[in-house]
Amino acid sequence: MEKAQFMEKSFYYPVSWLEAQQYKYQLDQEGIPYSIQSPLDLPELEEGKLAIVFPSIPLRVYVWVRSLFYRDGLRYPDFS
Repeated sequence: MEKAQFMEKSFYYPVSWLEAQQYKYQLDQEGIPYSIQSPLDLPELEEGKLAIVFPSIPLRVYVWVRSLFYRDGLRYPDFS
């Protein structure tokens, strides 16, 4: 469901390219909205990493996402 370049961005998980592919599959299966960004989009990322970025989502969905990544997401920076 990788969509919206224009979706509101709330939090993210930095992952490797290989992990991104695996997470993408699982998130698509669950129908959870997200986008994937590179270090060009999100300068805080280490080189060679991608960010799986989420909008604000309902708590029950966040609990599922958190269990998928085994940790809390990082707050998406405010670039305004």
